[in-house]
Amino acid sequence: MRIAPTEVLLVIDVQNDFCPGGALAVAAGDEVLAPIHRIAPHFEHIVLTQDWHPAHHISFAASHPGKHPFDSIDLAYGPQTLWPVHCVQGTHGAEFPSELRLPRAELILRKGFRPQIDSYSAFFENDHTTSTGLAGYLRERGLTRVFLAGLAYDFCVGFSALDARRLGFEALILREACRAIDLHGSVAQIEAAFAKAGVAIVEGAELSS
Repeated sequence: MRIAPTEVLLVIDVQNDFCPGGALAVAAGDEVLAPIHRIAPHFEHIVLTQDWHPAHHISFAASHPGKHPFDSIDLAYGPQTLWPVHCVQGTHGAEFPSELRLPRAELILRKGFRPQIDSYSAFFENDHTTSTGLAGYLRERGLTRVFLAGLAYDFCVGFSALDARRLGFEALILREACRAIDLHGSVAQIEAAFAKAGVAIVEGAELSS
């Protein structure tokens, strides 16, 4: 599969808090680094996303007395999983790992900074209507096909892929460059959604430049 100048690699939330030892560590999350580094040279365009929460974000269990991480509550925009405090603005946990080397990345998109709403997708907050502006950026630059990698496969990567399709972009997930949380069957749920929406799952070995 030859990568064209109209295609972009979207690297989702590869941050210290999602890697081993972090506040919301994804199992083997650091293992995405090597495949991302192998894949990245095929792409002319690379975008990084960065979870960027204020200290008392609504998605944190600590913001809700009596609640615990991974509980679920209902908010104005729908069900919300509560998470450990993670990726707080300006902290080490919110930074990219020092081993992540993508100097050609053209944009770092911060998300989840609104205190009263969570943001899994790179395209929309969790109300599915408040835009991050990424779609407009891609369209203005003539980028039409999105390849996704990063953390976590069944949350922020997956929601980003589904929103890309909803917005009319082709979306392909580089599976070996992702790791999953698999909370309450979330991998099976997101993959069923991929099949319905037309999100493709591919391997890095299929790519060429």
